[in-house]
Amino acid sequence: MKIYINGKFFEKDDAKISVFDHGVLYGDGIFEGIRAYNGRIFRLEDHLQRLAESANAILLKLPITIKEIEKAIIETVRLNGLKDAYIRLVVTRGVGDLGLDMRKCKGGATLFIIADRIELYPEEFYEKGLTVITSTIRQKGLDQVTPGVKSLNYLANILARAEATAAGAQEAILLNASGHVSECSGDNLFYAKNGKIFTPPTSAGILVGVTRNVVMELCEKKLGTKVIERNFPRYDLYGADEVFLTGTGAEVIAAVKIDGRIIGKGVAGPTTKTLIKHFRDYANSSGTPVYEAVKAK
Repeated sequence: MKIYINGKFFEKDDAKISVFDHGVLYGDGIFEGIRAYNGRIFRLEDHLQRLAESANAILLKLPITIKEIEKAIIETVRLNGLKDAYIRLVVTRGVGDLGLDMRKCKGGATLFIIADRIELYPEEFYEKGLTVITSTIRQKGLDQVTPGVKSLNYLANILARAEATAAGAQEAILLNASGHVSECSGDNLFYAKNGKIFTPPTSAGILVGVTRNVVMELCEKKLGTKVIERNFPRYDLYGADEVFLTGTGAEVIAAVKIDGRIIGKGVAGPTTKTLIKHFRDYANSSGTPVYEAVKAK
């Protein structure tokens, strides 16, 4: 495995950053999880735009241009000989001291890229669906570091997922301070009811997922249904016809049991199955080419 760090490639065992890096000491940084399908990187421009917005929000200067980051991602995937991959792009504040002052990180940001394979859920889960609970942990408020910034501080998400694991579930829903559904620990959330599809709005405190946006486009283009963004309590999920989650790792997957309540018929419903098919068809036929770009040279 070849891992990119600040312009150079290292073997896995030699890929290291300083213990004084503020990303290690304080979670001071941002990241993107990106997928490649059939030798093409899915929605790369969208991910890089979100990275740039997150960097600006936390006063982090990217060490190279977005175009250079794009080239580094493509090269990382290519050197690892991957056609289907999960790509982790991380940018930290860089090496500083033990204090909080970001001005002490004088060497500039640290950027590293890992490309590997991933299977977040076995294929049978896309038929039978996930068991989900509501976490006791609340989503961060919009008056804090907004969940719209994909920062390295994922402790709340990790603890919410730990609650799910302890309860024998695969995912956990986070409510916001108003008691409305926000998102899951690692996914956005939708539900279908009486032919309509709903999802929490950005004001509910969500990360605006790239897969979420794609699914909303597919709902409109392929199903003829415009997704309704509105606030709702978790009780609306209990009476839904279908609930499904979206994310880079999970793609599109049903939630069939929430807080002990069976959703719909207790398996992935027709809307969810249709969206899974449309998403996979689209993901496998689009994106930024990895290997064609090399041949063109």
